[in-house]
Amino acid sequence: MPELPEVQTVINDLIKAGFIGKTISSTDVFWENSIAQPAAEEFRQTIPGQTISNIRRRAKYIIFDFQSGLHLLIHLRMSGKIQLIPPNTERAKHEHVILHFHDTFDLRFHDTRKFGRLFLVNDPNPVIGRLGPEPLDDAFTVDIFKKRIRPKSRQLKPLLLDQTFIAGLGNIYTDEALWEAKLHPRQIASRLSGKKLEALHYAIRFVLQKGIDNLGTTLGNRQSNFYSAGQRRGHNAEQLNVFHRTGQPCPRCNTIIERIIVGQRSTHICPKCQKNSK
Repeated sequence: MPELPEVQTVINDLIKAGFIGKTISSTDVFWENSIAQPAAEEFRQTIPGQTISNIRRRAKYIIFDFQSGLHLLIHLRMSGKIQLIPPNTERAKHEHVILHFHDTFDLRFHDTRKFGRLFLVNDPNPVIGRLGPEPLDDAFTVDIFKKRIRPKSRQLKPLLLDQTFIAGLGNIYTDEALWEAKLHPRQIASRLSGKKLEALHYAIRFVLQKGIDNLGTTLGNRQSNFYSAGQRRGHNAEQLNVFHRTGQPCPRCNTIIERIIVGQRSTHICPKCQKNSK
C-alpha cells in the first residue's frame, strides 16, 4: 500500500531522527526471505559496520547509501513498515529484520504480509534502473509528460500504475489524480488533448505533494495500515476525494461516488465529473 508520499514520509522521519552518519552495529534477520539479495547470511555478515551517508527515495524504494559504496534498498510492498524502536525492546511478531546502532533507536522492518524486500547491493541500477521519471522532480515538466504519454494507447489507470512509465503512483493517488483532472480511468492516454494532459500533469503533482504534506494516507486502524517510522498516522485520508468513498457524495458535484474495476484494480470515480469520452 505505501506509495510515494508514504515512503517519503518515512524517509523524512529517518532524516529528522538523525540517522545520516550513524553506523550499524549488528543485525538480526528473523525471516530470511525478507532479504532479496544477497543471501541472508551474507547480509548478516556485511551490513554491520556500514555507515549511512544519505537516505533518499526512488519511486517506492527507501535507499540507504553507505560510505563504503554499498546501498540498502527497501521496498515496503503491501504492508511493510520501517519503525524506530528503543533498543532492547522485545521483538514484535512481524518484525523480520532489525538493524541495531550503538547510540540510537533500532530500525525494525515490520511486515505482516511478508511481501516487502531488502536489497544490499553495490549497484542499485539492476533493481531500480527501469523505473520511470519522478513525478515531483523539476525535470518532470508538462512537455516531458506529453512526450511520454502521447504514444501510449493504454487506459489511463493501468498506465499511471506502471512504474516504468511514472514512478511512485499507486491505487490511492492515481484515483485522486484522475478525479482532480476530471478524467475517466478507462480513457485512452494517446487520445487526450493537450489541455487534458496539462490538467493530469498538474493533478499528479498536486495530489502527491498534498499526500506528503499530510504525512501520508492511513486507512483504518489495522496493524497492516500505514504508519510513519515514528509510528504516526498519516492525515491524508481525511482529504481524499474519491478513494474509499464509495456511496458518498462527490465533493465537487455531489454525485454519488462509484467503485468500478479497471485493469483488475478497484477504482473509485465520480460518474459525472469523470465521464468516459471516447
